[in-house]
Amino acid sequence: MGILNVTPDSFSDGGDYCEIASALNRARQMIAEGAELIDIGGESTRPRAIPVAESVEITRTVPVIAALRAEWDGLISIDTTKATVARAAVEAGADIVNDVSGLLADPEMIEVCKTSDCGVVVMHRQGDPQTMQVAPHYTNVVAEVRAYFEERFTTLTAAGIDPDVLCFDPGIGFGKTQEHNLALIRALEEISVHGRPILLGVSRKSFIGKLLGSDDVNFRDWPTVAITSYAREKGVMLHRVHAVRYNVEALRMTEAILGQQD
Repeated sequence: MGILNVTPDSFSDGGDYCEIASALNRARQMIAEGAELIDIGGESTRPRAIPVAESVEITRTVPVIAALRAEWDGLISIDTTKATVARAAVEAGADIVNDVSGLLADPEMIEVCKTSDCGVVVMHRQGDPQTMQVAPHYTNVVAEVRAYFEERFTTLTAAGIDPDVLCFDPGIGFGKTQEHNLALIRALEEISVHGRPILLGVSRKSFIGKLLGSDDVNFRDWPTVAITSYAREKGVMLHRVHAVRYNVEALRMTEAILGQQD
């Protein structure tokens, strides 16, 4: 899953792809490098990010989704917590709703996902962008994230969402300390519920910089590749990344070693 932020303030590439032409060129590049999904976001979810209005988010994302859909039949996801944005994105051609709130931020989101029959990424986070990294606390982060996935699976399927459209994201960096992030990565085999896939998003995140003693985001791609390879060995099949080529090649090598290459 290639990351396409059409925002002015995302932590890694804010402002780089705010125009349709630059966004499409970036999407084309990631597709050429092996991305099978493009995740388009119009509101930054980094710590202390400022929320934006639904109309702004729609204006940023929907034209890009429509333009990409016109030339590509691969999977497109909308990264949003707002039902109105999700509905507009699906109508423009998006296949998946990627909701960092786990469909909890907007009471209308469940209905939108159910009626559109789209794929749904359910992420775990503690708090919101304004508060989530202030003082994250868990008694047992692995058990608590897995219990959250169980609850979300039960609630969403009871509401009429097909279980086959669900996947779950442990939310690395969303209300977690460095120790919490590492514990979840070590336990990737333990947190899946009801056989549903895990999506992992670690690309260029700040905990990598803290581990390596560097604030330079540009030095985080190769450590991301290392985590991608490790996660694939643990069975994770969905990887949300910025540097697509590096991670695709790492996945191919890992699968060759595992004897699972096509």
